[in-house]
Amino acid sequence: MVTLKLKKPPTTARSTRAPVRAGGPKPRPTLAQAQARSERNQRSEREAAWPPAHRDERAPSAERAPGQPQPARRDDRLSGSDRASAKPRPEGVWPPRPARDATPRPAGAAPQRHAHDKPRRAAGPPPQQPAELRGAPESTAMRLSKRMSELGIASRREADEWIPKGWVRVDGRVVSELGSRVLPGQHITIDAKARFQQAQRVTVLLNKPIGWVSGQAEDGYEPAVVLVKAQTQWREDASGIRFLPEHLRGLAPAGRLDIDSTGLLVLTQDGRIARQLIGEDSEVEKEYLVRVEPAAGELLSPASLALLNHGLELDGEALKPALVEWVNDDQLRFVLREGKKRQIRRMCEAVGLKVTGLKRVRIGNVVLGDLPPGHWRYLRLDERFV
Repeated sequence: MVTLKLKKPPTTARSTRAPVRAGGPKPRPTLAQAQARSERNQRSEREAAWPPAHRDERAPSAERAPGQPQPARRDDRLSGSDRASAKPRPEGVWPPRPARDATPRPAGAAPQRHAHDKPRRAAGPPPQQPAELRGAPESTAMRLSKRMSELGIASRREADEWIPKGWVRVDGRVVSELGSRVLPGQHITIDAKARFQQAQRVTVLLNKPIGWVSGQAEDGYEPAVVLVKAQTQWREDASGIRFLPEHLRGLAPAGRLDIDSTGLLVLTQDGRIARQLIGEDSEVEKEYLVRVEPAAGELLSPASLALLNHGLELDGEALKPALVEWVNDDQLRFVLREGKKRQIRRMCEAVGLKVTGLKRVRIGNVVLGDLPPGHWRYLRLDERFV
């Protein structure tokens, strides 16, 4: 009989069985967790192969000493086979610029150019002037838009709008460049399109009542332009123009009439008319009927009446000669060729008169007539201020 003896394994040998965890078996990840882990791994692999496009590879590392040379780029550290199989560089990632030459440059030398710098545009010759202006003195030639305004062809704003469109001709030649200069003797004409556009602009004559301001609204008072609407157009308007909302676009007062005054107020879209009435060199007459009473109970002397006609000054500036005469016992007629702020009221105060009513009845050749207060009409084609 054979007896078999089994040897006990040595106690120093390590068991290959995995230790049992205290918390039980590890739970399996969900599908969302597995996908997120896969995306993180792929992102880490891409970042390990190539740096992100926004990383500045030219910037020195914070751990590198100031004198230590710049480490080789990631793709330079790859072997030949690895470099051939590496992914192409993403667009927008540029190689570092070579260092500029630190050698001092002499004074007055041109700045050092770099391969990545944008080329500079060479300064070309100034625009060629027309032959007729090359020998003309600078003081004689003037801007085309200013000359058109002086001739009454158009306002400067209109001229600056028409010139680029090729609607302006000088001596039969189209001028389409802003800032062009002309001589006083040159002939300026405009295209039919410009004349048609100009003809569509309207001028409104309004009998402004007391309590409305001429321009922008102020202190709770509305501007007079709000009175221009279809309901307030005068029934006896003989212009033949039908009111359209487009007529309110750019409609502006050509002259002031203070809130306590009434009478003729001109609102226009036409820059030529505005320049005629309120330009620096305007000589258009404006007629007013002014009701007054003596401030101290004394009648106006002939000497004071003469001062109203000529001899007064406002704000240290002499006034232009005016025509002032009595209409009746308490009403004066003023005809002025200028329009300073509250001019008539200040003139009357200077000679001891108090103004109790002021009404403008005429501007140039255009009269207020029977137009009721708060109503308006269009300027007719046969009417002219001058």
